[in-house]
Amino acid sequence: MENPTCSKEIILNCEKLERRFALLNNGKLEEYQIERDSTEPKVGDIYLGRIVNLDPSLQAAFVDIGAQKNAFLHYHDMLPGYDDLIEKFQEEHQAETVGGEKIQSRRSKRKTPAAGSKADAAAALRKNKKLSVADIPEIFKPGMEILVQVVKAPISTKGARITTDISIPGRYLVLMPYSENIGLSTRIESGTERDRLRKILESLELPEGMGLICRTVGEGRRSTFFKRDLNLLLDYWRKIEADMDKRNAPVLLFTEPNLIERTIRDFMTEEIGGIVVDDAEANKKIIETLRRIGGAKMAKKVHFYNGSKPVYDHYRINDQLKEVFQREVKLPGGGAIVIDETEAMIAIDVNSGRGRKGADQPEFILKTNLEAAEEIARQLRLRDVGGLVVLDFIDMRGARDRDEVFRAMKKFVKDDRAKTKVLPISKLGLMEMTRQRERESILDQVYSPCPYCSGTGLVKSPVTMSAEIQRRLESVLKNVRYKGVSVRVFMHPDVLARLRNEDAQLLTDLENKYKHDLSFRADPLLHYEEFRLVDPETGAELR
Repeated sequence: MENPTCSKEIILNCEKLERRFALLNNGKLEEYQIERDSTEPKVGDIYLGRIVNLDPSLQAAFVDIGAQKNAFLHYHDMLPGYDDLIEKFQEEHQAETVGGEKIQSRRSKRKTPAAGSKADAAAALRKNKKLSVADIPEIFKPGMEILVQVVKAPISTKGARITTDISIPGRYLVLMPYSENIGLSTRIESGTERDRLRKILESLELPEGMGLICRTVGEGRRSTFFKRDLNLLLDYWRKIEADMDKRNAPVLLFTEPNLIERTIRDFMTEEIGGIVVDDAEANKKIIETLRRIGGAKMAKKVHFYNGSKPVYDHYRINDQLKEVFQREVKLPGGGAIVIDETEAMIAIDVNSGRGRKGADQPEFILKTNLEAAEEIARQLRLRDVGGLVVLDFIDMRGARDRDEVFRAMKKFVKDDRAKTKVLPISKLGLMEMTRQRERESILDQVYSPCPYCSGTGLVKSPVTMSAEIQRRLESVLKNVRYKGVSVRVFMHPDVLARLRNEDAQLLTDLENKYKHDLSFRADPLLHYEEFRLVDPETGAELR
């Protein structure tokens, strides 16, 4: 399946519990994703939700979308789509008379800001201004049904983040039902091609008030590809609108495709030399889809893997995945980067490592920092981490070297699918950057916090445990209830080794002072920080 002109290939591993995606570039792992069956909201899902309450101090609404945690909707994210609703209020908020009583259709009721807020909406119209953040508490009320889309999946204890700025991505286009903008991917750089694509988009029959964005994969495509894609997206939107009328909030109206379908939609471009899948059904579906959207030539890039070894072992992906979960990652020149994920930020330290002999040479420092910048960009994609990232490069004395590392970092993150922003190295020698965070990192998906160390990665040292045991012993031995009682202490073997060697004399002194017989036993089933004091005759625990 090797293609000499395309160095990238996609490897899909499909199992019952999870699906895995790997993007290789000349055999080197560049991107990695995991998908598991879950009812949790995913990025791109569209819900009909219900506002639970508005919090003016946070300038946000909390919306029930049927998930465990209410979703977070910032006031700014409530504005898209609702300017038009306010302007159309009078014509869409038509009342019908039934038996002498005025009622609203379900559709009209949902498209107005809130039931019973006609006076507020009319006032906004009289002001002849667009809806602003200041108007939101007057217009949007608890109990209102509202159409929203997930922009950030639930992470840790936080619920999903949502927006009313709905967008539905297709293969070549992104449909924006509440925006009239026509846009192009910034990665399409040719001015001639941008002009050609813009003319095609403007010629498409698009309902009034809607907008489109041309995706990077649309570069070089004929107008028929866009027409077919637009028709599919409009069908999705019509179904969403129809379901809004039929169903009650909270309800899921549209869900993002699964990992296999997203791979076809988002990654299968001309630069991909091949796609390997180890599931016969998925292989058939991918081929059929690619024949339909890319032709026979694209479909020929798909290969079914049926080897004796697991597909990720065959392509040495599992070996490369080990570094995704390591704190330290080695660099080709002997240096290393150390990555720490915290609640507040991602901290990355660059070390010169075994090449420290040349640590004072500006050329060596620059070379190591440039290697680190490239590997950091790769690791951020592989681990799928986001938020604030602080990089501590090896100190560089020259401003020219610092600028070169900054330019290199901007270049290395340019093709990252997540939005990134990189700042120059500060006077303190730190580089700050942000990376869009849409979901839990790979580390959080694969691991749970350790029940013993509560996720710190640390346990008490043997000397600390020895000191705690001696304090407990002294407390028990002083107690008149246990006068003359022998005491046996059970503990982890490593802690016992400390007691029998460095601290043996201290325990002898305790025996002599309180006239008690003390004995110690190792119990490998005990946690490092656990110990028990018992009466060896009765087995009763001494407290």
